[in-house]
Amino acid sequence: MGTASTQVKDKSAHFSGHETFPLRQMWLKKAFDQVIEGNLIRKSTFTDGAAIAAFGVGKNMVASIRHWALACGVMYDSDEGYKVGSLASEILRDGGLDPYAENPSTAWFAHWNLAGHCFRSTTWFWLFNHVTAPTFTRQELEEPLARHARELDPKHRLSASTISRDLETCLRSYAPRAGGGSPEDFAEPLLGELGLLQEIHKGQYAFRRGPKASLHDGVFAYALVNFWNRNADGQSSLAFETIAYAEGSPGRVFKLDEESIAQRLIALSDFTQRKLEWTDSAGLRQVHRRELSKEDVRNMIRRAYD
Repeated sequence: MGTASTQVKDKSAHFSGHETFPLRQMWLKKAFDQVIEGNLIRKSTFTDGAAIAAFGVGKNMVASIRHWALACGVMYDSDEGYKVGSLASEILRDGGLDPYAENPSTAWFAHWNLAGHCFRSTTWFWLFNHVTAPTFTRQELEEPLARHARELDPKHRLSASTISRDLETCLRSYAPRAGGGSPEDFAEPLLGELGLLQEIHKGQYAFRRGPKASLHDGVFAYALVNFWNRNADGQSSLAFETIAYAEGSPGRVFKLDEESIAQRLIALSDFTQRKLEWTDSAGLRQVHRRELSKEDVRNMIRRAYD
């Protein structure tokens, strides 16, 4: 939910903080509700003796809520405390666009921050951008992910169990365990409703590629501009292949097929009053971009909640 200006571009390996709890529906709101004057949340809010009572969950879950609020861009670290972003405030404040995270757009924005940004979410980014196998198990992913972590940070020594726990938490975030487990396992993870990942056999997973009915054009447009700003800032056009297949692109992160991407890009012209315009001439498929103000981008987000 953070804008490009508030999201730190951090490619260092990060495999902990969630305490093995997938992100729950109300947790971003619980974090946001701790805001005080100046759009700040005190760091002690998550660590002092009153935290358990304030959040209504156990100590480990409080730490998990802090992690998810940071990873999803609801708040970011500053000298004074945790600063809450204006976009998160617009969505989660009482009377805001979606204070109780009931709209699928909120889950899509959270997914975009986790799998599109690689900030405190190495496994999420890696899974959606680097795993191409048609099916996979957690065990099959552990060594390739450990290798990726070593490439990111050769000095960092991660245990196999840390990698395994992070992968398990990531997979359960999108494909919750069926049956058994604790009552907490039955609480639907926020990202589970997106239908991005399915457990096709016990312990075996596959991405669901194709059109995503609950993905609003406003979220797609915001993600495209966000990706563009971070990877091709200053370029007035972006090739279809980049949008569909580049690392961190909307095509990869949202697991869209080519036809779905093309349809969405064609629709962007009307959606953005021609600020983003699709062209397909002489076999060259690309999107052209005119000047976009912060308010233009903010309106994309607002329309995702219409």
